[in-house]
Amino acid sequence: MQISFSDKRPEDADVLAFIVSKKNFEDYDFPLENGDMLRDTAKLARFTASDGQSFLLILPEGGKMVRVILLGVGDDEDDHQKAGAKALSKVQTCGAKHITFEGPDLTAKQAAEAAYGALLRDWRMDKYRTKLPDNQKPTVAYATVVGAPKEAEELWADYAAVADGVFLTRELVSEPANVIYPESFVDRCQHLADLGVEITVLDVAEMEKLGMGALLGVGQGSVRPSRILAMRWDGTGGKQKRPVALVGKGVTFDTGGISLKPPAGMEDMKWDMGGAGAVAGAMKALAGRKAKAHIVGVCGLVENMPDGNAQRPGDVVTSMSGQTVEVINTDAEGRLVLSDAMHWTQETFDPEYMVDLATLTGAIIISLGHEHAGVFANDDDLADKLLAAGKSSGDPVWRFPLTKAYDKLINSPIADMKNVGPRGAGSITAAQFLQRFVKKGVKWAHIDIAGMAWADKSGPVWAKGATGYGVRLLDRLVRDNFES
Repeated sequence: MQISFSDKRPEDADVLAFIVSKKNFEDYDFPLENGDMLRDTAKLARFTASDGQSFLLILPEGGKMVRVILLGVGDDEDDHQKAGAKALSKVQTCGAKHITFEGPDLTAKQAAEAAYGALLRDWRMDKYRTKLPDNQKPTVAYATVVGAPKEAEELWADYAAVADGVFLTRELVSEPANVIYPESFVDRCQHLADLGVEITVLDVAEMEKLGMGALLGVGQGSVRPSRILAMRWDGTGGKQKRPVALVGKGVTFDTGGISLKPPAGMEDMKWDMGGAGAVAGAMKALAGRKAKAHIVGVCGLVENMPDGNAQRPGDVVTSMSGQTVEVINTDAEGRLVLSDAMHWTQETFDPEYMVDLATLTGAIIISLGHEHAGVFANDDDLADKLLAAGKSSGDPVWRFPLTKAYDKLINSPIADMKNVGPRGAGSITAAQFLQRFVKKGVKWAHIDIAGMAWADKSGPVWAKGATGYGVRLLDRLVRDNFES
């Protein structure tokens, strides 16, 4: 969908969306032939312009019938973003082609947010649908924000770059596992080099030399060779020596390995690379908007399969850090991948801050449902930064504890640790496992996004399926805290 800003409503507009609030709904002089009728009809339908309310009516305007949508907003920062998304969702497949947004006293930021929400909600994965009926195909091709301050168009470049990052993440997460696997994931990210991102790829032989026994053990049962993908963006011109590191779990398909998952729902495990997808999308967003920060994104990419060479429960692997792990459950594989990816990241780039993202545990869904990701951190200030970024970006997080009482639950009788603890506190013991691979002095946070990477129903700014969670969170974290 093409986004534009204009002082005048385009003549071909066939959906007119008005953003109003309780403060201005009654007094707003709708620039319509039947503006008073619209207001009176909406009031009869009990539309009061409350946050999240909407009302749609078909009216004559300019010699043709058009759809008119009223969108209520409150005072929250992302209300206009959600309003734009809601309007688009109402008319995406209705046959209309051009939607406009306008309203009383729209600020530049509010105008850009409305367009941003519409653009985010417009994304769909239809490439494999060869018999989609015409009345289910998207038709809206243009969105114009009318009457916004000139600064809105200047702000839009950054919003568009972040949206591009979200779309890359959604694409990677949505693709089936026969299309996206470690090597093809790397290929899909090569275009980031055109934005100035430095790309490094480690193959199996290189990882073997480095001693990445934990990561390689997960992938040894697959015919798809494992990879490490590193993406570096330095928008500081070398001034910021130590980067912020983002590390993503990239299990492109997770059968559970020998600890095989039940068949029902296993197809969902194509999105077990949601953490890596979020890191790749964040790197595209940051490079696309030329963020004045030094950021490294690292993805540990494997496929977990149960063939004759697969890792067995009871195996002991040696990680790159030299620590040994007794593999109790081969379906607790993401933490093994991250342990080597995180250690290599610290050895290679010497970050001061490191944030990992992973669809790591089902336990986090039991705790938080699909409303928040869980965040664990060894640094209170970093945790606070993430909580603030989550609240303002629309990708919310909720903090969980890390203590020695939980740490002892993953001690092994024959190795330095085991890869799972008891049934209780499963998300916490997973985070405690990862913390053992964080070097002294590195400020680290782990974000468990298992409940957020995929949605079984549409959300505020996404359709059912891949949400793109994590890109907006990481972009806001960098924007608010690490840009010079």
